[in-house]
Amino acid sequence: MDLGLSGKVFVVTAASGGLGRATADQLVAEGARVVLVARRPEPLEEAVAALGADAAVALPADLSDPDTSARACALALETWGRLDGAMISVGGPAKGEVLNTPDDTYRSAFDTVVVAAVRAARDVVAAATGPVALAFVLSTSAKEPLAGMAPSNVTRPGLAMLIRELADEFGASGSRVVGVMPGTVQTDRINWLAAQTPDPEAAITDMGAAAPMGRVGQPSEFGKVAAFLLSDAASYVTGCLVPVDGGRLRGL
Repeated sequence: MDLGLSGKVFVVTAASGGLGRATADQLVAEGARVVLVARRPEPLEEAVAALGADAAVALPADLSDPDTSARACALALETWGRLDGAMISVGGPAKGEVLNTPDDTYRSAFDTVVVAAVRAARDVVAAATGPVALAFVLSTSAKEPLAGMAPSNVTRPGLAMLIRELADEFGASGSRVVGVMPGTVQTDRINWLAAQTPDPEAAITDMGAAAPMGRVGQPSEFGKVAAFLLSDAASYVTGCLVPVDGGRLRGL
């Protein structure tokens, strides 16, 4: 299948590793070009070297900074003269139970999850050279609460509802927006957590046991879905949340 990504340009945030890097890898494999945004410059340099300077450029910056997404969009236009969309992944909120979480933690979670994501979307739409495809990395907490993750449980569903509303607002222009909900995917973070246990291999197995498929996911499995959703092949898909979780979510 031709995904129709050849020559298109996307901003990919949290792109130094994990889900963001996996998405960038798949986009470039399909002929797209990417602006990689993340806080750590060294992994970004490695990613550009691996993907090729003709297909990737890097912007070491924090998406929570108000000017980062606008700078990323400007870099896309400066480098390739066009911008077609973005994969937007924001930082994860702190852990906390409902009543034991301070007000400032909730405020910080809202700024991190909702405000930063909406600002990035606004900047991409303003800079784009035509209809855009936007994908937001959410969490299964957009559908089901995660124990001890009250700040995530209250902000992720809010961003999911904004995805639905944004689809209504700009659908007639040909633009699209989706949310992608990863389950437990074997990123560097998961590997690090497993390494803190006496048996890392068993820990990884246990992490995947809750999914009907009985295993954790791989970043490339997420990246392929994300690339498809950003592509012309998904031209009639918008306003929805797509789980990539091995069947872990129990609700419809």
